[in-house]
Amino acid sequence: VQLQASGGGLVQAGGSLRLSCAASGLTFITYTMGWFRQAPGKEREFVAGVRWSDDGTYYADFVEGRFIISRDNAKNTVYLQMNSLKPEDTAVYYCAASRSYVVASQRTYDYWGQGTQVTVSS
Repeated sequence: VQLQASGGGLVQAGGSLRLSCAASGLTFITYTMGWFRQAPGKEREFVAGVRWSDDGTYYADFVEGRFIISRDNAKNTVYLQMNSLKPEDTAVYYCAASRSYVVASQRTYDYWGQGTQVTVSS
């Protein structure tokens, strides 16, 4: 199984980025997909997830309507559209895949991508 995250970069506060995560080696449609992030000196935290069974989407409170997670099952890809970015969004963003119905818990995820750096300047 491989999860290849891309789309990170440097952006000014208020800007937007779209992260992509291409999955291979698994039956994508049967996996819950999540985005997590880890800032320097902090623990990794849940950002957003989309459940495989009903395409239900879930977000961390800090997202505050700024991010949208979506999936394209035909392309085996999950996206994270991030708008109105803030300097505190600076982190390495990871995508992950889970067979669980539970979306926000890291412990339920089986596979992790390598991460993509997002840096938001003030």
